Amino acid sequence: MSTTPPSPTVTPHPPAAEHADASGAFGWLRALGPRGRRAFAGAFGGYALDSYDYFTLPLSMVALAAHFGLDSGRTGLLTTVTLVVSAIGGALAGVVADRIGRVRALMITVVTYAFFTVACGFAPTYETLLAFRALQGLGFGGEWAVGAILVAEYASARHRGRTLGAVQSSWAVGWGLAAIVYTLVFSFCGDDLAWRVMFWTGALPALLVVWVRRRVEDAPEATAARERSAEKGSFTAIFRGPLLRTTVFAGLLSTGVQGGYYTLATWVPTYLKSERGLSVVGTGGYLTFLISGAFLGYLTGGYLTDRLGRRRNIWLFALLSAVCILAYANIPGGADSLLLVLGFPLGFCMSAIFSGFGSYLSELYPTAVRGTGQGFTYNTGRAVGAVFPTTVGFLADGWGVGGALVFGAIGYAIAALALLGLPETRGKELV
Repeated sequence: MSTTPPSPTVTPHPPAAEHADASGAFGWLRALGPRGRRAFAGAFGGYALDSYDYFTLPLSMVALAAHFGLDSGRTGLLTTVTLVVSAIGGALAGVVADRIGRVRALMITVVTYAFFTVACGFAPTYETLLAFRALQGLGFGGEWAVGAILVAEYASARHRGRTLGAVQSSWAVGWGLAAIVYTLVFSFCGDDLAWRVMFWTGALPALLVVWVRRRVEDAPEATAARERSAEKGSFTAIFRGPLLRTTVFAGLLSTGVQGGYYTLATWVPTYLKSERGLSVVGTGGYLTFLISGAFLGYLTGGYLTDRLGRRRNIWLFALLSAVCILAYANIPGGADSLLLVLGFPLGFCMSAIFSGFGSYLSELYPTAVRGTGQGFTYNTGRAVGAVFPTTVGFLADGWGVGGALVFGAIGYAIAALALLGLPETRGKELV
């Protein structure tokens, strides 16, 4: 059976959105219509809290290493196992989203990552913590792909890039919230208790699930198109015909971008503390510049992905991100003020590259296997890209964390090459 979607007979967003004023800075939000805006809020909140729960680990790494007596390699393994298992969770969540709907799959992923984040705070041994963190990855891996598809199927082709870029910006919101809570918790609690408290605060997403269950629903037209297909949620479909090429190159694209990103997100806090000797509050100050740049990068990248196209936006920021990594890791000693200033463009570039992912991956696959394709490629990229933080961990013992960070630039080169095998999809309707 063909894996290409049927010719659209209706638009992929509610009729109310057809008449909404789509002009102005927030025209993309008005164009979603009431149901689309509720879906946007649910996806935004879910991804922000996903980010918050993820960053409880990188921000607590120094305390964890001291508590369990870990070297850099075993510490980095905590991140790697999260990302590797997230590939399984993301792939499964994509299939579930195609078979039972986007909203129900979204709730399952949020409950999963929240429960096991809290469980990490009770871990008595390193091995137990490693197991809980792996299970947390099941939910962590699926949330973004499901939430992005939910919103993409409400958004118009004209605004899809900036709409999904706005959803992506919630990652910076969750990251910032985690940094604030980290600063407070580690200021008032001893390190042996503080890292546990950080994980316990990961229960927050449970509140979101209650609201999503009552207020959010799948896009009706996309749901109808998905239900008409006999191959919805089929893994084999994304490896047949023209979709095989798409799946291979989209997986490489995700691997490169996420390899570079997770190298930085995992090791920058440790780099600032262990090699720059910054206090907890000082590290928080540096992260403020990094996170502020990330938030604006997501929004700007979303705008540019609609203006320049999906591929050009990723190419541009792959180059700029690699340049920022090399500059950041080679600042001479004593130039901490320059380190502070450079944090902003670093956060901006390494985040702007992600803004087009939600729209691009959604547009590469037909409705019946959109969740499966996006969930598999994005999270396979997470799993393979997870090798990068662990490699940095092992290299750090000889090169220092700053020197090892350069390895992350290789990821962006892989991403740039992968785009040569993928088409431009700007302006494509999803039904």
